[in-house]
Amino acid sequence: MSRALVIAVDGPAAAGKGTLARRLADALGLPYLDTGLLYRAVGRRMLDAGLDPAAHPADEQARRVTPEDLKRGDLRVPEVDRAASLVAAQQAVRAILVDLQRDFARAAGGVLDGRDIGTVIFPDAQVKLFITASPAARARRRWEQLATDLHVPDREAQIARVEAELVARDAADAGRAVAPLKAAADAVVIDTDQLTAEQVLVEALRVVRVRAGALGTV
Repeated sequence: MSRALVIAVDGPAAAGKGTLARRLADALGLPYLDTGLLYRAVGRRMLDAGLDPAAHPADEQARRVTPEDLKRGDLRVPEVDRAASLVAAQQAVRAILVDLQRDFARAAGGVLDGRDIGTVIFPDAQVKLFITASPAARARRRWEQLATDLHVPDREAQIARVEAELVARDAADAGRAVAPLKAAADAVVIDTDQLTAEQVLVEALRVVRVRAGALGTV
């Protein structure tokens, strides 16, 4: 009997991996988990408790994360971006959350997106995708996602600030000693700069058919 299909979708923030992962899960009838929300929830808990993630351990808050934490509407803001990156670098936090992520897809399979799914969480995933884009494209997408007014006078200055924040987070995520952000050696890299969400989905489904089909999983 073939094992349950696991699809790992990794990449930097605002590259489009979350949109792709959700759509892949819907198209294939698989459970979906945004693993980045786990770290954002821990970071949010740290901030709410008045604790600096750069100076205090976050393992206690990681143990307290519940499904309700993942539904909060204030997880995708700049201060939580920074907090999430800092708590994700803590070995104790990652150890607590690793088992949760593995248990999620072990029985029925699933689509998981994050930064280390294909390298650490599911290194034996049948399909590994690494979704990337230029910092400029990612910054514009993230700004438009969060902006309440798309026609403000200092639009470009705001986007430039978002880009600087994304570049700083990329450096922190790629440079950390624990589970750094990188493409798995056997991952298929998809650059979304010039692609629509629909085009990215079509390409990803093609990869799934080739990779998982060859293994008899789909």
